[in-house]
Amino acid sequence: MTDQNQKPSVEHDSAAERFVLRREGHTAELQYTLQDGVITFTHTGVPAELEGRGIGSQLAHAGLEYARENNLKVASLCWFVSGYIERHAEYQYLLKT
Repeated sequence: MTDQNQKPSVEHDSAAERFVLRREGHTAELQYTLQDGVITFTHTGVPAELEGRGIGSQLAHAGLEYARENNLKVASLCWFVSGYIERHAEYQYLLKT
């Protein structure tokens, strides 16, 4: 039995180049491309039914932790991930310059 208040875990679907979080029959995702040691986050999509629950932040956190753990530089074409990085200084060193 799962606790309804428990945060769902983010799954990494490397074949599709995305991080996904499924909840209540909906799927939220963070899409990316990976090339030459740079992970480029391209889009965060959270269904309206799941908005306002921190799911986008969970996805951004998972993607950035993946980058950190795999010594990848980060580029962001996604306004949500860019804003997340601005608010979380601990990830700014990952940015590709």
